[in-house]
Amino acid sequence: MGNLLPGSGSVGDLLLQLIIPATGETLYMVFASTVLAYLIGLPLGIILVVTSPGHILPNPWVERTLGTIINILRSAPFIILLVALIPFTRSIIGTSVGTTAAIVPLVISAAPFVARVVETSLKEVPYGVIEAALSMGASPKQIIQKVLLPEAKASLILGVAITTISVIGYTAMAGTVGGGGLGDLAIQYGYNRFRTDVMIVTVIILVVIVQIIQSLGTTLARKLTH
Repeated sequence: MGNLLPGSGSVGDLLLQLIIPATGETLYMVFASTVLAYLIGLPLGIILVVTSPGHILPNPWVERTLGTIINILRSAPFIILLVALIPFTRSIIGTSVGTTAAIVPLVISAAPFVARVVETSLKEVPYGVIEAALSMGASPKQIIQKVLLPEAKASLILGVAITTISVIGYTAMAGTVGGGGLGDLAIQYGYNRFRTDVMIVTVIILVVIVQIIQSLGTTLARKLTH
């Protein structure tokens, strides 16, 4: 959306010309970033849990070091991280502008959040269940795969919904540096050119997307709980 050519027209015309493509870009950034963030954050969250004191693989040095790194990344405001990572993004993607380029800072920002969400979910599993598995000779790998993850699946699904919704907010900020999507459209076309109707439509679309994701997550988590 960084190369929008503003013009005049009704919301209906803009819907076809700009808003629908921008919505597609937002969905692409959100789901690609969420998947990649979970590929990184899920193992990190598991490591944080199993290396904590009194767990199956206690290792205070690993837990503290990893926890500190995650806390540092989480404490950086996304808009600052977005700008600071421009050289890194350019070295990987070849450009720092556009939807694909925006995925890099989105993943780096979301992965630590995912790690903490996963950690919280796995710590909800009663340790008595883990002790029972240990008494039957289960290995750490088996406990992770057959006890921790299955027992925490409902909470993990809710975590996916929460993470996805957070990433949606990040994509809006990515629009400030030409990241594309609805955020870029709202800033470049709605705000800069005083098209309040475009701003309203983009907000409504984002609200609808958030509601759908939260409803799906809640419904799926409820079914898994039963």
